[in-house]
Amino acid sequence: MNLADQLTLAGFRTGWALVRRLPERAAYAMFERIADRLTARGGKDVQRMRANYARVRPELDDVQLDELVRQGMRSYLRYWCDAFRLEQVAGSDDIDQMLRLAGNGPEAKELLDGGDAVILFLGHLGNWDMCGAWATRNFARVTTVAERLKPEALFQQFVDYRASLGIRILPLTGGAEPYPELVAAVRAGGFVPLLSDRDLTSRGVQVQLCGHPARMAAGPARLALETGAALYPLSVTYEKLPGRAIQRVVADFGPRVIVPAEGTDREKIAAMTQQCADALGDTIRTHTQDWHMMQRVFVEDLGTAASS
Repeated sequence: MNLADQLTLAGFRTGWALVRRLPERAAYAMFERIADRLTARGGKDVQRMRANYARVRPELDDVQLDELVRQGMRSYLRYWCDAFRLEQVAGSDDIDQMLRLAGNGPEAKELLDGGDAVILFLGHLGNWDMCGAWATRNFARVTTVAERLKPEALFQQFVDYRASLGIRILPLTGGAEPYPELVAAVRAGGFVPLLSDRDLTSRGVQVQLCGHPARMAAGPARLALETGAALYPLSVTYEKLPGRAIQRVVADFGPRVIVPAEGTDREKIAAMTQQCADALGDTIRTHTQDWHMMQRVFVEDLGTAASS
């Protein structure tokens, strides 16, 4: 590793060790202060979040949009504080109090209890690690795909950490093609949540998200179409807990995605992905601050990426 990578890894490891030792209220207060400083600095990630929020909430003026971005950064840093502290609650009954199942979650659980697989289309919303840890206790073993981080040692630490929560991670790149492993997991009746509101492969499909063309991953719909497994969109948001600094995660299962009766496979995949985008779009509008999207997702922005 070069020096920058060594410093990044050391920073994460130090944070991981220290934050777990802090009292709950002190830990989350510290991360809120960090979020506010990052927002005030207005770096590249903050500006991208602001641009994405501006597209989905065009009714907001500049002052309102700035406040929404501040809340978005606080929500994003809350996710990291949760992640550093999750091992403390993941192996105990406390985690059952940290998540509320909503929407069609009971329907999905019935399928899993009956031996059928369930595929989830997730957005970068709320805390999906908490959902994965909860699901391994209450649903089934989780198999998912993660974008490879740099440095490699940091990526491996996250893989090991999620494995300790019962989550099996397949790297998107740098190893075997993950899709056959996903198919095997589905055929074994597994639980397969996939972050998909951004196309990382250039093989995704174009959808309408909050009234704008966007690129999303085709993997969940393709997997459901080829295996016959149920596909649900999942929106993950936060809600306050009385008297606690930590917030509860709300896992809201949207309606089961309907497979079109006619059309080519590509057309069916596009239609199924659009159903997921519609469900996520509703949540993105109502809980915008919990959408931690700091990359380009809208087609209008992707077209200008090369010149910016």
